[in-house]
Amino acid sequence: MLLKEIKNIYHLELDPLFPKEEVDSFFYLVIDHYLGLERFVLAMQPNLVVSKDDEDPLFYALSQLKQEQPIQHILGKAHFCELEFYVDENVLIPRPETEELVYWILDEVQKRDSSDEVKILDIGTGSGCIAVSLAKNLPYTKVYALDVSKKAIQIAERNAEENEVDISFIEADILLMESFKGKFDIIVSNPPYVRELEKLEMKNNVVGHEPGLALFVSDQDPLVFYKKITHFALGHLEKNGVLFFEINQYLGKETKQLLEEENFLEIELRKDMFGNDRMLKGQLDSN
Repeated sequence: MLLKEIKNIYHLELDPLFPKEEVDSFFYLVIDHYLGLERFVLAMQPNLVVSKDDEDPLFYALSQLKQEQPIQHILGKAHFCELEFYVDENVLIPRPETEELVYWILDEVQKRDSSDEVKILDIGTGSGCIAVSLAKNLPYTKVYALDVSKKAIQIAERNAEENEVDISFIEADILLMESFKGKFDIIVSNPPYVRELEKLEMKNNVVGHEPGLALFVSDQDPLVFYKKITHFALGHLEKNGVLFFEINQYLGKETKQLLEEENFLEIELRKDMFGNDRMLKGQLDSN
């Protein structure tokens, strides 16, 4: 079959479910992954023929996309901060907004004296995308990563190994932690923050295929993780240590207020590339 005919079938089957630009993206990701073909191949070879054996994985991927399986789960990988991560249904798929948080932390650390070892703790690490990306870009740091899910820890360990970084993993529930030894220069977290009432705004390929444990909080106490982590940071940040959060875009002021109430300094709320409140930073008082 001609490759361009397969592309047309993708649009015929998927355009009712996704924007046309997203269907194009799916198709190009699939032919790159399974056939090693770059996206401009049809411009160069409009009559390229695909063998029956090569057709099969393309149509398998199409069948999964029709069931609204995330493309990252179908291919078993996601890209984040110019690195590749294995992902499945046990972890959130890394998102570009979180990349912005990582780059903010990199800027913060690179202002420091490079001779000092920096200790970083990532709370709710999931796939390990934040922790691994920081460790890869900051070789003089010591990175720790915590998650309540054993399966998530196993995936994060795999991603650390495949990206050749050394991270210390901790399996624990931050909401139940009473005693913990160790202090850090930076604590970062992208905890669950989507309220149940916001589910209706979300796509089926997220709600149906990504772990609710890592996504949702109750409408009654949507800042439960932020409260606990902010309190935890008070006892586990070094003097002048910095706390970073990814946050719910609708609760920017409320989350910022948590840091203000605990007397954090240099508090900054930043918007993401889409213009939504998404990232928060506060520095611990040095006294």
